Amino acid sequence: MIQQTKNEITTAEQLFQAPDIGNRLELVRGVLIVMSPAGAEHGWIASRILIRLGTHVEASDLGKTFAAETGFLIEVNPDTVRAPDASFVSHKKLSAAPPSSSYLQVAPDLVVEVVSPNDTSTDVEAKAEQWLEAGSRIVLVADPRNQTLRVYKNKAQIEVLHSGEEFSSGDVCGDWKISVNEIFDIQD
Repeated sequence: MIQQTKNEITTAEQLFQAPDIGNRLELVRGVLIVMSPAGAEHGWIASRILIRLGTHVEASDLGKTFAAETGFLIEVNPDTVRAPDASFVSHKKLSAAPPSSSYLQVAPDLVVEVVSPNDTSTDVEAKAEQWLEAGSRIVLVADPRNQTLRVYKNKAQIEVLHSGEEFSSGDVCGDWKISVNEIFDIQD
């Protein structure tokens, strides 16, 4: 469940300094968004994707992968800090980002979002578009309800992959591949 709140947190710095309240938090254009912790299915799917992505990225020395809860500052004044379920940032983008011990000030090259039971299509679309506008090259949206993988490369180019089909990152992430069947553990 996503809930917008009225409180004193309106900047990335305030969010980073905020005490842990036991919920996932994001900041969208200066508005704090409180989310319930992910459920088991959501976490399992995100983990399956991140393990495969991380293994590929490390073996090919392409950059770094980040797990859920890693914040990325993708807009300022007002600030937006998003935390995808998994992500990849190339060495090139990492070297251009300002050094920081808080949120990375760069949009990941590849973003993974797993749809939660209470997510609306409008919210998911808006988040994917926001990642693309910030500079992400690919946004993957894994939807457990219908076992599909939506691939966003820009607002006009959205591909939907089903059981038996495979995603390839191309040059974005060293031609990393993952099948819909792997993501959702669909047996042939």
